[in-house]
Amino acid sequence: MFCSIRFWCLLLLPTCSIAQPSLPPWAKTVVWYQIFPDRFHNGDTSNDPPLGSQFHAWPHDTVNAWQIHPWTSDWYEQQPWEQANGKGLSHNLTRRRYGGDLQGIFDKLDYLQGLGITAIYLNPVFWSPSHHKYDGFMYHHVDPYLGPDPTGDIALIEKEVFHDPTTWQWTAADKLALQLIADCHRRGIRIIFDGVFNHLGSGSIPFQDVLAKQQSSAYANWFEIDSWDDAEKGTKFGYKGWFGVKSLPEIKEDSNGIVAGPKEYIFASTRRWMDPSGTGDLSKGIDGWRLDVAFCVAHPFWKDWRVFVKNINPEAYLTAEVIDNIEKVKPYLQGDEFDAIMNYNFAFISADWFVNEKKRIRTSEFDQQLADLRQAYGLEVAYVQQNLFGSHDANRLASHIVNRDFARYGDWGEYFGKSKSENPAYNTRKPTAEEYDIQQLFAVFQMTYLGAPMVYYGDEVGMWGANDPDCRKPMVWRELSYNPEQYKADGSNYPEPQLVAVKGDMLAHYQKLIQLRNSQPLLQTGAFTTLLADDTKEIFAFRRHENGKEKGIVVVLNNSAEQRAVGLEGLTTKSKILYQSKASSLLKNTFLLPAKGFVILLDQ
Repeated sequence: MFCSIRFWCLLLLPTCSIAQPSLPPWAKTVVWYQIFPDRFHNGDTSNDPPLGSQFHAWPHDTVNAWQIHPWTSDWYEQQPWEQANGKGLSHNLTRRRYGGDLQGIFDKLDYLQGLGITAIYLNPVFWSPSHHKYDGFMYHHVDPYLGPDPTGDIALIEKEVFHDPTTWQWTAADKLALQLIADCHRRGIRIIFDGVFNHLGSGSIPFQDVLAKQQSSAYANWFEIDSWDDAEKGTKFGYKGWFGVKSLPEIKEDSNGIVAGPKEYIFASTRRWMDPSGTGDLSKGIDGWRLDVAFCVAHPFWKDWRVFVKNINPEAYLTAEVIDNIEKVKPYLQGDEFDAIMNYNFAFISADWFVNEKKRIRTSEFDQQLADLRQAYGLEVAYVQQNLFGSHDANRLASHIVNRDFARYGDWGEYFGKSKSENPAYNTRKPTAEEYDIQQLFAVFQMTYLGAPMVYYGDEVGMWGANDPDCRKPMVWRELSYNPEQYKADGSNYPEPQLVAVKGDMLAHYQKLIQLRNSQPLLQTGAFTTLLADDTKEIFAFRRHENGKEKGIVVVLNNSAEQRAVGLEGLTTKSKILYQSKASSLLKNTFLLPAKGFVILLDQ
């Protein structure tokens, strides 16, 4: 309604002309890596955000002293400026900025390529005041403080008409993002952006315009407004914030989903990042989207948006954050909205078998729940699901293992609160060697199972941390020397300092597993058959193979705390071992696996 008639017709006409496309084939073959930009790597200290840039972000403290946080500092140790403000730990952790930026990601592409990563999911990069950037000011510009010229970018943005794409410019940060996309593509790495379409930040141009002009604002119909300032009626301005958070004003919806004004803006922003040249050269654009809180936007919008996206790029990948049971997830995966979801149900099932001890489910139950999940949305969808364990919204895998049995991951709402460091029952210490063995066993399963594995940055080097914000510690790099963690969340000290460094054997383990997945097509697109689900021995074995063929890649996992002898018919010493845990052995058709041991072999 704000764009020219000609532009809006060009924007919407394709939505009526395309049949439902199939799932993108490439999404079956990739290994995902999730990057939280502020905490990945500070490649350009000249663009570090100043204190004033946080004005619209909780805790809205731009008065007390503040500095960019030292990358290698003890996580719970409050710096002198933090101690001086008299605020609590939560206040100060949320104020922290570490200066991670796009240049930092550029600088580490060699690392990612060496790890074997073939697809990146970037947490939000659009301009916003917080460290997490889910309170965006806009969708059409990368945050100036992630690029090389914040001052110049802000000046350029101020000259635009927000709702008119014909006035939009390419800032220095935007151009660097396009260079990052191009470099990823040159390396054979796909990249997707995070779309947060349910709400904007309270500092966004549309919302600030509504605050100033009320009903006369051009954006008056963009938000869920409860009441306007009206002296005669005695009413004050009121609006809905996402889950009651007033710094996140909700975008307005009707029976068709997001209403016309913001819908036009979202569609225009979508096209901008998928086809930045405007010529149909898709190599210059992102390969898809991850959609934040997708369950908070009505289905009709997603159906329209999918058709729009697939008209731009039929092989674009659309994945949603919908953390719920199978029946609640199904409507999003019928082929007319999303290709996949962040597969938290995979994580919940895995936690119940790999991580829990006292509350561990039987191996046969693990097998059945996996089968139910594979079949829930159709087998083709199962191949493109993002199989994760942790994320920016959950405690890290290693810390989950430390805290096994204290709560059930699948009880998401309850677990989310219990897994925070302010809970005295949650243990924030470094994992032991035995606990890291459990992570390594899970990683074997994640990289050999059906579906696309996703690694949360730093898990591959053994990082640990409680739920948000502790799962967002700065990345641990070999070239940096980190202060040990001596402080706990309550300010007390650990009995012994917790050394922080790259866990070399964990990194080598992930590299080996990812190399195997990338080099063995059967692990990407092969069929799945359970060979053994032994409740007594806690052994799980399966084969990845071509349809109709009995031979393939066999994976055997010993989830018990004891050495186990495992017999599998048809296997011989001629079977080629691709990777195995130490002290594993094969005699005829019997494996001898150590506690938490594994073997991956090619059954020839």
